[in-house]
Amino acid sequence: MNSAMNAIILDPTENPEEDSFVPWSPRKHGPHNAHRCFTKEIDADGICWLTFDTPDAAANVWNFDTLDELDCHIEDLHRDSSVRALVIRSAKERIYIAGADLHAVQTLAPIRMKELLVLGQDVFTHLETLRIPKVAAIHGACVGGGFEMALACDWRVATDSEFTRIGLPETQLGLIPGWGGSTRLPRMIGLPRALDLIVRGKTMKAAEAKRAGLIHEVTAREHLDSLAKKFALRATSARHHHFHFTQLWPLPQVIRFRAKAMLFAKFPWMKSTIAAPAVAVDVVTRGASRSFEKSLALEQEAITTLAGSTMTRSFIGTFLRKESASHKLPAALANVTARPVVNAAVIGAGVMGSGIAYALATKGVRVILTDATPELVARGLSRIEGFLADGINRRALSRKEAREVRDRIAPAHAKVPLQRMDLVIEAVIEEMEAKKNLLADLASRTGPQTILATNTSALSVAEMAAAVPHPEQVLGLHFFNPAHVMPLVEIVTHARTSPETTATAMRFVQGIGKTPVLVQDSPGFVVNRILMPYLIGAVSLAETMHDPWRIDDTMTEFGMPMGPLRLLDEIGFDVAQHVAATMSRAFPGRLPKTHLLATLTAAGMLGRKNGQGFYLHNKAVASPNPALLKHLTPAFREPERAAIVTRLTGLMRDEAQRCLDEKVASSAADIELAMLLGSGFPPFKKLFD
Repeated sequence: MNSAMNAIILDPTENPEEDSFVPWSPRKHGPHNAHRCFTKEIDADGICWLTFDTPDAAANVWNFDTLDELDCHIEDLHRDSSVRALVIRSAKERIYIAGADLHAVQTLAPIRMKELLVLGQDVFTHLETLRIPKVAAIHGACVGGGFEMALACDWRVATDSEFTRIGLPETQLGLIPGWGGSTRLPRMIGLPRALDLIVRGKTMKAAEAKRAGLIHEVTAREHLDSLAKKFALRATSARHHHFHFTQLWPLPQVIRFRAKAMLFAKFPWMKSTIAAPAVAVDVVTRGASRSFEKSLALEQEAITTLAGSTMTRSFIGTFLRKESASHKLPAALANVTARPVVNAAVIGAGVMGSGIAYALATKGVRVILTDATPELVARGLSRIEGFLADGINRRALSRKEAREVRDRIAPAHAKVPLQRMDLVIEAVIEEMEAKKNLLADLASRTGPQTILATNTSALSVAEMAAAVPHPEQVLGLHFFNPAHVMPLVEIVTHARTSPETTATAMRFVQGIGKTPVLVQDSPGFVVNRILMPYLIGAVSLAETMHDPWRIDDTMTEFGMPMGPLRLLDEIGFDVAQHVAATMSRAFPGRLPKTHLLATLTAAGMLGRKNGQGFYLHNKAVASPNPALLKHLTPAFREPERAAIVTRLTGLMRDEAQRCLDEKVASSAADIELAMLLGSGFPPFKKLFD
């Protein structure tokens, strides 16, 4: 194990310092009239209903004030022998408890961070020791510290609402569950399952969470209180700390070894840095074989160090930017009224069109999916059936939800009326004349309020808009492939796009669960413009190497989710060449020089789409394609790994700076967010100097 990791994870033969864990002790609480976020009611059956509702906020979060207020109520319940049970619920529409206040985590000094960490552990331990049954009645997102509080309760019941999500996503923020989640969950459901959920930071719908053992029962929202009351009146054991057989030696050590090996194989960059998933593996497995208190001490030590790291601050900053982009409009559009999008049409049932139609239908939008022939429409529907089957197999969709998605998609191959459409998205071949002719035809068949959007990845939106009578209602909605999975949509505006059109498009993208980034009309927009020099630069390097696949190994070690050569296989060599040609015409001399892609295409290699590219794709796992080597002209000396990283990241950084200078996006933060969501650029690396 590397020295960076050893700095915060204890050796298996060591114990945490005896004084490193501070157990709960009674606090001096403020007067009861200082309470702002919780209301308490005791019904005729002696059940205390404690309702969390932070004033003037969309979400309930934990901070010093809310934790202390909860602790005060718990202390009152310890002293009140007339109360038979406690139910903790939320008054928020979409969020039960969202966890810690991340703005506070970002700004707290280390000593205050440690105090907040200890306070949360203490309060939830105090809750757990209440002599009465405790029920978490969950509606909405119950994640992070919210679920850690629920784990301290005896029973957890939840609604089947689309808003209800359960889990511990801290590793996605560069943290680990530090308020008892890394300790309680393994003792409850077993070390392997708990470790999988914690390391991946996975959140689940209520039904899936029940199957995983995280909650006890699921019901409709209108029945939540009655179900919570039913559980509250059950007898509970006095046993506060569960024990699972996977805590027995040597299982935790074996599980730790295997988990770390799998993690480092998938994410090589974690070997050389302090990464939250690897830290979580150590804390969870070491804590499982120790006492409850010493396991909490491991949480305290690890999360205190993580919270102060540059990497974690980068993860949290990125998360907050994504949340803002996913829910708010830019300041310039704050007072613009966005029209609702209920009915939409997607023109083109190919890979992108069918993916877009599916993404819309899963979020409640009624969609007409059209193409030129019945056969093309049928292929698109077949792809959608594949998406539905995959969702059912992964239990992300129920069969009932799948039927509802199908019902929202209306296939058509004729020119159907589109006057009542709020939005029409074209996703046809990436050729300017074809798109201009299509938009002109659509403009003649749609209503006066219909927004016309193009899914172009590089072509000029302004040139397309000039072909219609109302260019102010035209913009680009650049989805990324696969459209139903990738979270980013570039909203491309031109000089004549109206504020109302832009605001409506942004609210629509937010409403289907995507993150919009507003960009100006420019070849390649942001992501493809920055990514293309990187990809072509990788091809140029590969052309001179004996072992070109070392480029991919190097860039995944840097932190990219996929190497550039493998990504080109996924994109397809023909598509990549088309985008590169568009970029070269717009920015002569900008891309590195190479003829390798054209040579490979002429040799019948297109990438994954025909099974042959830089890799062979005829098996479950892609393998290097040895036929590639005969098309290379290796240099005498191959570049070192550091030189590869410097060269390829330098190409991205240079183009990102040009995008900022040319105001293609409004800020460096927007460009970084687009690159993170659209290309997987690691949030813990700098795109700008």
